[in-house]
Amino acid sequence: MARYQSEFTQFLNELKTEQPDIEAGQQAGRALLWDQAPLTTEDQRRAKVAKLKQRAYVYSND
Repeated sequence: MARYQSEFTQFLNELKTEQPDIEAGQQAGRALLWDQAPLTTEDQRRAKVAKLKQRAYVYSND
């Protein structure tokens, strides 16, 4: 049972051998969208000041 591999695992292993640079592309995409430096306290303060207040009932025409 320890040697069992599902069809999906076999597919992924074949894909990685055919396209060895696929993981580097995934990591580059992640770094582009998610891996960003945290905001400084000054940036956080400016974002808080710039935020608009939402009305209590957003669907009214007032």
